[in-house]
Amino acid sequence: MLSGRHVTLIPVDGHGPEDVVLDAQGRIYTGVDDGRILRFTPDGSGWEVIADTGGRPLGLELYGDDELLICDARAGLLVVPLAGGEVKTLATSALGLDFVFCNNAAVASDGTIYFTDSSRRFGIDNWRDDLIEQTGGGRLLRRSPDGTIDLVLDGLQFANGVALAPDESFVAVAETGAFSVSRVRLSDGRVDPLAENLWGFPDNISTGTDGLIWITQASPRVAALDVVRRLPSFVRAGVRALPTWLQPRPGREVGVLGVSPEGKVERDLRGEIDGFHMLVGVREWQGQLYFGSLEESKIAVARL
Repeated sequence: MLSGRHVTLIPVDGHGPEDVVLDAQGRIYTGVDDGRILRFTPDGSGWEVIADTGGRPLGLELYGDDELLICDARAGLLVVPLAGGEVKTLATSALGLDFVFCNNAAVASDGTIYFTDSSRRFGIDNWRDDLIEQTGGGRLLRRSPDGTIDLVLDGLQFANGVALAPDESFVAVAETGAFSVSRVRLSDGRVDPLAENLWGFPDNISTGTDGLIWITQASPRVAALDVVRRLPSFVRAGVRALPTWLQPRPGREVGVLGVSPEGKVERDLRGEIDGFHMLVGVREWQGQLYFGSLEESKIAVARL
């Protein structure tokens, strides 16, 4: 249980450190909602700003030996030197459509990037609306090293986290609105479930140093949202128009699953963490779990 574990909270100078990634030295990188990319010392005691995207950074990945890949919900697919410096744009559109909600990514050993555009209709400021409307407009995309982008999967219910199998035989993608994670076999394009009928909303996913694919569950399913999603479209639109505090709200319980490439659940941690909720980012690194949050100003660290 997460609630029974010792969890360390690292204060962040900014709101919503959504994702976390660590470099070979154990330094921690995250992005906050004012556009800054922050780097922390391994123990979290010191930090510095290495870049500012001018947008809303979400998913982060190491890109080669010396760059950081950033999925920015407003600015698109970006890279920045790990040492800090100028932000470079890799893409803002694909297949004739501008990105609406560039969200999360995974990077293959040859530099191929698999990444999600969560919705064709709703951006970061209206993410709840996509879950209410179930637009099925999410895409999983692939950017080859030569810069070309092609479609891997379409019609996803709020496409979110992305991870590669340790042997890169498949890419996994989370559908927040479908409570599931699917895997796409890269040899033949076959799609099958890695995890389904989850108790909570899956968000970011990542492949750990332990070989497991880690899946966040940001909040338990919301019963009121399940009801709203079955209502006629004009009623759903009315719910979307309500103030946020009157809309169905996520709970404080959070969780993570550690799933083998074969789909076996090896770790199942769930509970409430004092002072921390909306757990949307996870990174396993050398026996510790690092958590990001959409709503807090903290990173959480738990030892396995």
